[in-house]
Amino acid sequence: MASKERPAKLTLAAIAREAGVSAPTVSKVVNGREDVAADTRAKVLTALERTGYKSPLQRKNTVWRRPVVEVVIDTLNSAYGVEVLNGVLEHAAASDVEVLLNVTGQQRGSHLSPEQRAQRMVDEGRSGMIVVTSAFSAAELEPFHRRQIPIVVIDPLNPPQGEVVSVGASNWAGGKAATAHLLGLGHRRIAYVGGPEAAECNQARLHGYMAALMADGVAVEESYIFSGAFRPENGVAGMKSILQLQPRPTAIFAASDSIALGILAEARRQKVRIPEDMSVVGFDGTYQAEESVPPLTSVSQPLQEMGRAALRFVMRQLRGDTLDSHRVELATHLVVRESTAAPAG
Repeated sequence: MASKERPAKLTLAAIAREAGVSAPTVSKVVNGREDVAADTRAKVLTALERTGYKSPLQRKNTVWRRPVVEVVIDTLNSAYGVEVLNGVLEHAAASDVEVLLNVTGQQRGSHLSPEQRAQRMVDEGRSGMIVVTSAFSAAELEPFHRRQIPIVVIDPLNPPQGEVVSVGASNWAGGKAATAHLLGLGHRRIAYVGGPEAAECNQARLHGYMAALMADGVAVEESYIFSGAFRPENGVAGMKSILQLQPRPTAIFAASDSIALGILAEARRQKVRIPEDMSVVGFDGTYQAEESVPPLTSVSQPLQEMGRAALRFVMRQLRGDTLDSHRVELATHLVVRESTAAPAG
């Protein structure tokens, strides 16, 4: 049986004996081939990890010192994602780090398992991974953790487990500030159009909204709370539902600028004047908030700084630095523009 004391002597045949399979099967797994049964692949990966075997490609990449970080993002049709990515790229250029982009929304046909994806990262010599606003379960992240691939998750939709580093903004404080602004203008019937119910950032923004209402003595109306995706079509659907309510809300807090843009578009179609008939606040502070009609009052997140911080934490993990915290939360602030005003009458 192969041993860790003699890694230079390891061969595919030795790994095959360790795993109880053939040498060609080991070769397929090492080279990232997909025509291997899942249980067989698991045996080979376990043997590779136990023996410390490195393929020639891995040994070559060990010599090449320049870090390569993969950024996983669902779509580039989001101003939020683009601004985060700009922060990553800016810091990468200053730190001589190569960035590879993986747009998962364009790969719906991919059948790679988390185990296969993690092994491919190792085989291709990638140093770490930044995940932007995606729902990765503990089971999906475990193969990367086992291979000691540094991962940082930005604004995770579900709380990351264990030692996974996450970067986000002060969502609760931002939600409270947005709602307090509307309350300060005199609004008492304020709707909330949020993202996915289970998303950690959405829950924090919703709880901030509720905290502001209760602090001002305003009851939380469940019929005023809506959930969906962080996309404009959710804002359109939310606005249609809000216009059916009696009494109708006089203001809306949207949990993202994308949702708010959908609300503004539907308001124009329904001839609802913003802010004369209804005020709207967004969340993210993207360039779209400045360019919307009317310009959108929004809770601004330091999106580019979140991208820079994520890459810094990947590099710190690569260096083996001790991390004081596995959760980084950056401050938000409210930017008041023309989409909010006192309620009519």
